Amino acid sequence: MLDHYRMFGRYNVWANGLLFDAAGALSREQYQADRGAFFKSVHGTLNHLLATDRIWMKRFTGEGEAPDRLDAILYETCDGLHAARIAEDARILGYVDGLDERRLNGTIKFRRVSSPEEFEQQLAPALAHWFNHQTHHRGQVHALLTGLTGGAPELDLLFFQRLAAKSAA
Repeated sequence: MLDHYRMFGRYNVWANGLLFDAAGALSREQYQADRGAFFKSVHGTLNHLLATDRIWMKRFTGEGEAPDRLDAILYETCDGLHAARIAEDARILGYVDGLDERRLNGTIKFRRVSSPEEFEQQLAPALAHWFNHQTHHRGQVHALLTGLTGGAPELDLLFFQRLAAKSAA
């Protein structure tokens, strides 16, 4: 399972890089336009992804800043958000690369942003949820980019795996 989560950490870095390259080509108006997504815009959705990644990393590690809202706008510009995304992705990659079987089979305790109730969760399923959540919202950004520009980058996991295999060869 460790290799599985490490692969998802690398996929996360790759997919986020492609999305930010595409988002950076949008006009400010396109980037911030309310397009009817759950977090309204490309800007809102990319901020949500960073916010929730910081929340989960705080849960996993006990370290770092975690916003108290899921719709927090952490950065007002695409460039600022992109720089923060790169730093957070490096942090995520370091975390999953540092996991061992004992930790993976352990639990975490946390409170949700929306309620004071404490939860105890096995780490492995929490990681599966977290990486799935990232993919879900990247898919929303992909749809927004397609609507705004007529196209969006290829983000399929299989595509990433093929590229990684070619790079390793």
